[in-house]
Amino acid sequence: MTAPEWSKGLEGVVATDTKISLVDGQNGRLIYRGYDAKELSLAYTFEEVCFLLWNGHLPDQNELAELSQQFRKGRELPEHTRKILKELPQDMSMMGVIRTCLSSLENTFFSWPPTIEQAVAATSTVPVIIASRMAYLAGKEPLKSDDSLDHVANYLYLIHEKQPSETQIKALTVYCILTMEHGMNASTFASRVIASTESDLISSVAGAIGAMKGPLHGGAPSEVTHMLNDIGSKERAEAWITAKLENKEKLMGFGHRVYKTTDPRSEALKEMTKQLAGENSWLDLAYHVEEIALRLLDYYKPGRRLYTNVEFYAAAILKAVELPSELFTPTFTASRMVGWTANIIEQSQDNRIFRPQSIYTGSVPENKEKPASRL
Repeated sequence: MTAPEWSKGLEGVVATDTKISLVDGQNGRLIYRGYDAKELSLAYTFEEVCFLLWNGHLPDQNELAELSQQFRKGRELPEHTRKILKELPQDMSMMGVIRTCLSSLENTFFSWPPTIEQAVAATSTVPVIIASRMAYLAGKEPLKSDDSLDHVANYLYLIHEKQPSETQIKALTVYCILTMEHGMNASTFASRVIASTESDLISSVAGAIGAMKGPLHGGAPSEVTHMLNDIGSKERAEAWITAKLENKEKLMGFGHRVYKTTDPRSEALKEMTKQLAGENSWLDLAYHVEEIALRLLDYYKPGRRLYTNVEFYAAAILKAVELPSELFTPTFTASRMVGWTANIIEQSQDNRIFRPQSIYTGSVPENKEKPASRL
């Protein structure tokens, strides 16, 4: 019998078609529903791009107003979820907290099939979960959401307990738009596999969060921050990076499995950091490290086409807007809720359960007479 063709990790295997996003690694493009994601991030609001991914077109004023109202309705956590937040172990990771609290919302509202209304409710809840958990850990009661603020601004307000600056709001908005969707990555695939069983939207999202929690997927921005903190100063950068490359260690924030040119998301984030540079001198170190790293990568790994990826300037943005590093992956999760839910809805509209095969490499019983029974 001829063994079927296979690809470890499903690399290169096409499992479905989609109208949501295109990750063009060869040309360095990220497309959302026919629009350049970089241009969207610099010119549109978070809610507008949410509407685009969920509905397939940008909203008019009435549609945007209705969506914004739906977001505000989703900011109130039910009492049983608040009770869970208070009673979870203090050493539980924030990703575990988000997964657990979202699971507590499972009810008839989130039953199959998934809807845009469900997507809005789930997406609007995550920042409130994160901020409430931070408040409880600090021994305080969480702030009530400010309904005059949009989704991103309200998140910053709840975390910092003060009104964020316009520059901070714009910077985090750019980040959230650029990270809300990115093709058939591990967590999105996990969400679609679960949705393909006709499970509810909350279960599908919980599975995606479990995948995002893994350090190979959602943890890279905080690793970039650790790297920059370890380098510490411009004077130390070249020697530090050279030592890493001499030892054949990975340089965080550079290279991408898909993009074979500059990650378009990193370009947009870098452009945004220039508006923050006056507020945060830490960014000067990031610019310098990028310049040195690209030069040394070209020298030590010629022909590898290793460029700055989204994690490098994601770390710069998140640190510049004063988010603690333990909130980097949770914030990534809060934005990616949009892409996950868009994919879950799309899966439901032309569903077929995922059922790949595996190749058995264990032993098999020999073809001989069965032994006599001992009974």
